Amino acid sequence: MTRVASVSELPEGAVIEARVNGTCYAVCNLNGQIHALEGSCPCTGGPLGQGALREGVLVCPWHGWRFHPETGVSFYDEEIKIARYAVKVEAGEVFIDVP
Repeated sequence: MTRVASVSELPEGAVIEARVNGTCYAVCNLNGQIHALEGSCPCTGGPLGQGALREGVLVCPWHGWRFHPETGVSFYDEEIKIARYAVKVEAGEVFIDVP
């Protein structure tokens, strides 16, 4: 597990970009639950960690592709999915389990 943020950096509705060993991940707080997802959108590589949560989905800032943070599945096409990673919150710190 790798520390990526403090809980205070991720208030409800926030999205941050976390970089671990040169790879970017999107970390977001949806309704008090923190989720970690692949940081590159499958459309054209848009930075999902620079996106926003809107109506319960993570929205890519480049072309508006949307993903459910709980599953990584596309809002528009169930065949499209981004990777999700385990999250652990301990002592006010957010850790993600990435390769």
